[in-house]
Amino acid sequence: MTAFVAGFGVSLSLIVAIGAQNAFVLRQGLRREHVLPVVAICALSDAVLISIGVSGFAALALAAPWVESFFTVAGALFLVVYGARSFRAALKGGEALMPSADRPVPLRTALITCLALTWLNPHVYVDTVLLLGSLSQGYERPEGFGLGAILASALFFAVLGYGARLLAGVFASPRSWQLLEVLVGLTMWAIAFKLLVL
Repeated sequence: MTAFVAGFGVSLSLIVAIGAQNAFVLRQGLRREHVLPVVAICALSDAVLISIGVSGFAALALAAPWVESFFTVAGALFLVVYGARSFRAALKGGEALMPSADRPVPLRTALITCLALTWLNPHVYVDTVLLLGSLSQGYERPEGFGLGAILASALFFAVLGYGARLLAGVFASPRSWQLLEVLVGLTMWAIAFKLLVL
């Protein structure tokens, strides 16, 4: 359960950061256009990448035991830097996300755009395969960590896509994004502390 909760928390912290993919899902949700296929593509893509990361690092750790310790420390240090970046973004001030008034996007175009924002983004490989994969090895049950991370991703995209209309006012507020960045930073630092000290 500890690994599952940690995986859920780390994955959620990584994914809530404002980025092109999240902005696209939010936009589609606000406009109520092709929400299900867009959410499904994002969630399934993350599930595949997280699974590759967790299983790949498990095999690597068996072949070279030192790799587990190295990547646990490296992953924790990355979380410290990532958390600091979130705090810096909070100090600078967030940007409001508003739905555009463009014409409706055809389903094919929406799917191609979603796939490109997901699979052509180098950060997705760092976050899902490298970071989550390496951090999962710090737990007795890495697969539990992976399941938690996959569930967090699926829930986040579902809430973002289908809850966008309800949260339109919140997403339009730069102050809300600042508070979110602080929460992300605190979560990152807490997990890094656990990995390095406990």
